[in-house]
Amino acid sequence: MSSFAAGSPVHGTVLVTGAAGFIGRALVERLLAEGVPTLAAVRRPPPQSASGRPPTGGQMVAVGDIGPHTDWRGPLAGVDCVVHLAARVHVMHEQAADPLAEFRRVNVDGTLALARQAVAAGVRRFIFVSSIKVNGEGTAPGRPFAADDVPEPADAYGISKLEAERSLLAVAAETGMQIVIIRPVLVYGPGVKANFRSMMAWLSKGVPLPLGAIDNRRSLVALDNLVDLIVTCMNHPAAASQVFLVSDGEDLSTTELLRRMGTALGRPARLLPVPAAWLDGAARLLGKGAVAQRLCGSLQVDIEKTRRLLGWTPPVTVDEALRETARHFLAQR
Repeated sequence: MSSFAAGSPVHGTVLVTGAAGFIGRALVERLLAEGVPTLAAVRRPPPQSASGRPPTGGQMVAVGDIGPHTDWRGPLAGVDCVVHLAARVHVMHEQAADPLAEFRRVNVDGTLALARQAVAAGVRRFIFVSSIKVNGEGTAPGRPFAADDVPEPADAYGISKLEAERSLLAVAAETGMQIVIIRPVLVYGPGVKANFRSMMAWLSKGVPLPLGAIDNRRSLVALDNLVDLIVTCMNHPAAASQVFLVSDGEDLSTTELLRRMGTALGRPARLLPVPAAWLDGAARLLGKGAVAQRLCGSLQVDIEKTRRLLGWTPPVTVDEALRETARHFLAQR
């Protein structure tokens, strides 16, 4: 894995927003393990952190809800680099009357407020973890998204992330603060939740799944690989003003992912070879077109730019990451 000390070093504290989340906790742990002064920003402190320290150690600050009026002046004092992970993400049961307005309030206005206060505080580099949804919802097999493709977001979340990216690049042009944008694909690793965890639960129980004939291709990124790229982007001189896509560098079909996950769990996947067209049609009849897209459609990314400009290679293989994810899942059951 890359060393935080490599390249042009960060001379002060790193502020990580969304530090209580899946990616944030892993990033904070990595930085602290490397001796980097780290301030973990969370909305509200968890009960076990009444001492003012996050569960991983280091210093923590509660900033409340993130939006255009969040006051970051205290947390930004002495900060050299910001990694902005906090966001309003996909909501399964949307309650907002105007979802796009709510996404914009947090993801666009809240990000811009943090960036402008970061400029005032003298922050050198601002890393924004965006989303592949800025590029779009899917690709034709063998035609992956590239970092410099024309964005085509299809939902409110993706639109808000694109607008945040553009706002940040405008701030960079106005002020000289270095902006780095990273668009991850689906992130998995120890502690992953949502659909990936459900998949592991089905496999571990030996539930037969009608997913044995899916010939799509999907890019994924292991948590350790994403964290490693974020750390690389903190220092690398070529990262400034760039957009990077990130993946494990190996694309899998849904069928192959299930088989390899089953192997990692020690429970061979029981997959029924139902034609993908049947699954897609049935899902759409039930109003589950988005589910069909994730299971049967392709979404690939080309990380050649990331490799070339940064000299970066994913340090963890898919199978290594799946084994670690499976170990954590089995230990937590």
